[in-house]
Amino acid sequence: MIYGKIVAGSLGLLLGGLPGLLLGVLLGHWFDRGLSHSLGFGSPEQLARMREVFFETSFLLLGHMAKADGRVSEAEVTQAENVMQQLGISGAQRQVAIDLFKRGAASEFDLELTLARFQQECAGPRQIAHTLLIFLISMALADGEMHPGERELLHEVARSLGYADAEFEQLLRMVEAQSHFHDFSGARPAPVSQLADAYLALGVEDSCSDAELKRAYRRRMSEHHPDKLIARGVPEEMLKVATEKAQEIQAAYELIKTTRRRG
Repeated sequence: MIYGKIVAGSLGLLLGGLPGLLLGVLLGHWFDRGLSHSLGFGSPEQLARMREVFFETSFLLLGHMAKADGRVSEAEVTQAENVMQQLGISGAQRQVAIDLFKRGAASEFDLELTLARFQQECAGPRQIAHTLLIFLISMALADGEMHPGERELLHEVARSLGYADAEFEQLLRMVEAQSHFHDFSGARPAPVSQLADAYLALGVEDSCSDAELKRAYRRRMSEHHPDKLIARGVPEEMLKVATEKAQEIQAAYELIKTTRRRG
């Protein structure tokens, strides 16, 4: 960010000539650093490191989740390969993801150490931990169901990231409800259960006002905005998951709006 340098430098030049310019640029530099920190942005090097750690943590935990029921089945390996294909991961990066998956599934994998490293390298706004949990939940639901071992492990991960059990359960229910709107077509009137899922997907009660509904919709969409996710250290490869979640949220919102208009 350079806005502070430009403004302070210009004022310094006008008020104090060259010495004022130099002083203004210096003050502007510290202003930009403080503003950047407050908004959750980091240096390009820091963001690159965060994206690397996010990628590594994600596939380590996917491997560990696959082992959560005691063994890694062929179906779970296939699911992991489908995830890589879905994210457009190929070539050398695909091999890196496979190796990470295998390390996560190994008996000597250290979950506590992995999460501690993630928190250290990706410190800052809680949103990046929130995004990691949404990614993991989405991948656990990719085969259409959440296995008990996966749910238990996700709870453990959430606790390590500072989530209370009730808070995580609310997030889990919301992401599960959102997944019901994958490839959804709202051409027909929705059954009551699907409408209930739509409200749950947005995190609101069915008694909410139209204004409250719109605020919740915008808040959910903001959580998956690509520019914001990249700025917080989410790898570009993971953005497809965010795009799909945004489409699910959009479908749920449109269903509620259509139902309210008909009502």
